[in-house]
Amino acid sequence: MNFNLIWQTVLIFIVATILLRIGGRKTISQMTVPQTVIMIGIGTLLIQPVTGKGLWTTFGIAAILVLSLIITEYIQLKIDGAETLISGKAVPVIENGVIIEKNLRRLRLPVDKLEERLRQFGITKISDVQYATLESNGQLGYT
Repeated sequence: MNFNLIWQTVLIFIVATILLRIGGRKTISQMTVPQTVIMIGIGTLLIQPVTGKGLWTTFGIAAILVLSLIITEYIQLKIDGAETLISGKAVPVIENGVIIEKNLRRLRLPVDKLEERLRQFGITKISDVQYATLESNGQLGYT
């Protein structure tokens, strides 16, 4: 058995866990586009040492990716309009109990899927919803 491969795998797990904790603790459904891109990139990158790339080079690149994510999130906090440009903004899908079909088409969200999401919240009639938006993280907000 190759013990070098075993210790590298354990080290990859430890470093990846630390980097992902620094990157933030959100589920995939709560991630913004930049967060998703970075996390997929890190996941793909961290397997590279196993396929023959340098272990420390891989960790360095993963750290740069996490640092890029942190900088992107900082920019979104400090610069007006950057959040909308980078992550998107909430889009209204129901107003005064009426579905805004134009926005659903733009989001490529069928009415059936919207109704399914509402049922998950215990809402059976769209007319019961005063206002609903699809947030930039993909979650449905309503009043």
